[in-house]
Amino acid sequence: MNAQTERLTLSGPAGAIEAVRDSATLADGAAPRGIAIIAHPHPLFGGTMDNKVVQTLARAFVQCGWTAVRFNFRGVGATAGVYDEGRGELQDLLAVVEQVAPAAVGQPLALAGFSFGAFVTSHALEALWPTQRVEKAVLVGTAASRFTVAPVPPDAHLHTLVVHGEQDDTVPLSAVMDWARPQILPVTVVPAGGHFFHGQLPLLKNLVVRHLQSGA
Repeated sequence: MNAQTERLTLSGPAGAIEAVRDSATLADGAAPRGIAIIAHPHPLFGGTMDNKVVQTLARAFVQCGWTAVRFNFRGVGATAGVYDEGRGELQDLLAVVEQVAPAAVGQPLALAGFSFGAFVTSHALEALWPTQRVEKAVLVGTAASRFTVAPVPPDAHLHTLVVHGEQDDTVPLSAVMDWARPQILPVTVVPAGGHFFHGQLPLLKNLVVRHLQSGA
């Protein structure tokens, strides 16, 4: 992604986890705002940590002073294991959090995911929220039509950005609205946007930057 990208090998429940860490863009002497963990789309349909939407999310976090960590779920790239329908992938994500942003350190944490990764991230947010405050969460193209997405904890609503394309033909907008409606959780809709936001990645990045710069 840039000269400040570092390759990592982390430990997961199924073995090694391949990851990269993108350093925050900082003024001289400034400390990173926190660590953002970003999850990629479906492993069986070409999803990897180098997906363009995932990289766009990383760029938004880096621009806003966060260190961004992207990783490959089990069975993808050099990450050990096989696809596990989200169960093992949640454990992979939590293992990454424990190693790069352990709660004991007290460093601010952000979680983000795209498509299948947003589904997994929703369960990580639900699991971590009671014990490790997540300062920001970003769910893009959330795979609500294909998986059971966890509800966002009520206290986390103001900290969470949900973005979906109006014309997403992989995950219909209606499925995300059906998930969000009982929670009264706002959804930011990108007009004419598809699942992969072709031609609209700069807009997606700007939406995420605006969320990261907000006070909530």
